[in-house]
Amino acid sequence: MRFAKGHGTENDFVILPDPDGELHLTEADVRLLCDRRAGIGGDGILRVVRTRALGEALAPSARTAERTEWFMDYRNADGGIAEMCGNGVRVFARYLRHAGLVDADRFEVGTRDGAKEVAVEANGDITVDMGRVERLGSSSAKLADRTVDGVRISVGNPHLACEISAPVAEVDLRTLPVLDTEAFPAGANVEVYNEVGPGVLQMRVYERGAGETRSCGTGIVATAAAATPPGEGATWRVRVPGGECTVFLDADGARLRGPAAIVAEGETSLLGSR
Repeated sequence: MRFAKGHGTENDFVILPDPDGELHLTEADVRLLCDRRAGIGGDGILRVVRTRALGEALAPSARTAERTEWFMDYRNADGGIAEMCGNGVRVFARYLRHAGLVDADRFEVGTRDGAKEVAVEANGDITVDMGRVERLGSSSAKLADRTVDGVRISVGNPHLACEISAPVAEVDLRTLPVLDTEAFPAGANVEVYNEVGPGVLQMRVYERGAGETRSCGTGIVATAAAATPPGEGATWRVRVPGGECTVFLDADGARLRGPAAIVAEGETSLLGSR
């Protein structure tokens, strides 16, 4: 079957065009495709499917996606289904343009967190309207080498964004963070960050279902929101190991701007004749 490979600030994805919704992906399929030795390799899967092909499979939380033509069916590398992916939406939008499926500079993409408006900027970056960001109180996470305290943030998916005093490069993110299961019954992404200059944050992330990744779009937004006093607006440049994105926060919610690239296309036999 056909595939493409893309990334946004080195958060990389295997892209599977399935316009008519004929492909049934199992968790084992996703894990194999994302395997960096036995598969194509990626932090997740982006299945490109027409929204109307999903029918009753569209979750209630995604109902505003019904008005969109294309739906981003996102899966984490472990095969689990995720509600939202900020870098993934940008890469998905780039693919729609690259494949000639969309020719507008501004359009909507369907996600499990509803319709997301994207805009292709003059410099080639893509901006995604991430919607409202919710602050849900405080919590903590036990990492391999320390316990960190942070702010619970929802960007359509759950996050714990933790400001720390040590440089983020010193934090051990090799093992699964231990979270409060009452606060995070479905797990969460965990970010550690510092403010390294006026309007500039440095961040690393352990992504639920993927481990430490080079970037996380929703995590970038969650970190910017955690660093901003409640009720205030702000613009943050957020640096991650894979590059840099900009977050714009105001009364209407958050917008995430950054690069997205398609780097390869081809055929894979990993899923047999599908």
